Amino acid sequence: MSTSTSVQNPNIGANLPIPTENTGTHNPDSGGLIDTATAMSALVDILDGQPITPPSLYIDLEGVNLSRHGTISILQIYVLPLRRAYLIDIHILGEKAFSTLSSTMGRTFKDILESETIPKVFFDVRNDSDALFSHFQIRLAGVQDLQLMELATRTFSRRVVCGLARCIEHDASLSASERSSWMATKERGTRLFAPERGGSYQVFNERPLNEEIRRYCVQDVHLLPRLWAHYYGKLTKAWERRVCEASRDRVALSQTPGFNGKGRHMALAPAGWSWL
Repeated sequence: MSTSTSVQNPNIGANLPIPTENTGTHNPDSGGLIDTATAMSALVDILDGQPITPPSLYIDLEGVNLSRHGTISILQIYVLPLRRAYLIDIHILGEKAFSTLSSTMGRTFKDILESETIPKVFFDVRNDSDALFSHFQIRLAGVQDLQLMELATRTFSRRVVCGLARCIEHDASLSASERSSWMATKERGTRLFAPERGGSYQVFNERPLNEEIRRYCVQDVHLLPRLWAHYYGKLTKAWERRVCEASRDRVALSQTPGFNGKGRHMALAPAGWSWL
């Protein structure tokens, strides 16, 4: 059974529960593949109406050259109140993943992703947004970008952003056993998909889904709530507004014709942040 701790943000006054053990990999039901319209409809029912403070929905994507030039294979979503991850099979479902109606409210996953009032937490939303908009015309809204939250709470240079792995290592408060498990799962998954390690991104499209890939998909998205609570507890009101604005700007930029999601420019902080 998972336990939780709380982080207090003095600017907001909300108690923020965060998971303290790796329930995503220990729960045998967590991380199952959603690959039918019926299962997708049931999932939308689950996602709709979840609490919004702290955010309930934490999202990541995997694919082959994840961008407008590639494809989306899997969309991972961790639901904090349920302590459970779901893997949506975009490779199989395609557009049905976003257009299937829920059985009760008649809403779709697209409606949830595009809702300004339902917060969705991503880590560096740019390429995810690029792929979702280009392939499925999803205009993300209500995005809270963890990469920007980390940058906003620094007490040192804000010139360049950090990657997810570094943030998890430094800020996810992993125990020794959790750190060992996280590193082992990351290593096994990377060997399967990274071309420079002899792998192929096509592994995300193989069915049945490789168990090591399933664990890899679940693992990082499961840790996003810990990062959110860590950074949110340090945000001032002014920096919270900047993060919201910059998150919206990232989504808007990703939808422009000239957006390029690869290159050294992706490591730079939002304009003006390094001087604040």
